[in-house]
Amino acid sequence: MENILQTILSRKSDQKKQFAVLIDPDNYKPSELIFLATMATKCNVDYFFIGGSLLTADNLNEAVIILKEHCSIPVVIFPGNTIQICAKADGILFLSVISGRNPEMLIGKHVIAAPILKKSKLEVIATGYMLIESGKSTTALYMSNTNPIPAEKPEIAVCTAIAGEMLGMQLIYLEAGSGAERAVPENMISKVRENISIPLIVGGGIATTDQARKTFAAGADLIVIGNAIENNVNFIEEIAHLIQSEFNSPIV
Repeated sequence: MENILQTILSRKSDQKKQFAVLIDPDNYKPSELIFLATMATKCNVDYFFIGGSLLTADNLNEAVIILKEHCSIPVVIFPGNTIQICAKADGILFLSVISGRNPEMLIGKHVIAAPILKKSKLEVIATGYMLIESGKSTTALYMSNTNPIPAEKPEIAVCTAIAGEMLGMQLIYLEAGSGAERAVPENMISKVRENISIPLIVGGGIATTDQARKTFAAGADLIVIGNAIENNVNFIEEIAHLIQSEFNSPIV
């Protein structure tokens, strides 16, 4: 399989927008995952991100195996903690919560996971993870024990993203959180995009096609959608059509 990071970088260079479906293994039955894999393949979804801030059922490995058996879309672990590692996936976002000041989420948990990841064949992608205030306390905020960046303070997000890139992060991820009442503000996305050269991922609170359009237009290279697809799997088709018709259509 082609290197995941290089694919993201290449598509960014070509100004192609990208789309990841976020899967919480607790919320899908095996039959639903098979259907999702089929739908995502049909719609040219770029990646599956799989994991969650809090998983209560031990079915991460099973979910990864099902996805790998039924499609060729890269499966990337989106870990909520150090036990969310599955060697059968293709890669893992090595998340450092650079928006917070909890040392365990900046480097502590990473030290524990590093030797395990070193022995695996997973592609490890250093990701500066930034939690943005979204109108409610999300599971990600509670589990990370950090404060989000205020939505009305884009300058803090900009400086944090710049620092993340300078520290060697390969991706910056702006996250409003699962079930967010508000998505990451467009002015924050655009200002962060203007000040970093690495790919920008945006997720949380993207529940409509219009919101996805605004997020892409503001400068997101890759959007991540989870809850809205759990509620309506056909939303994948809407996003795929948006990307192809408005952003990635061939130049004539």
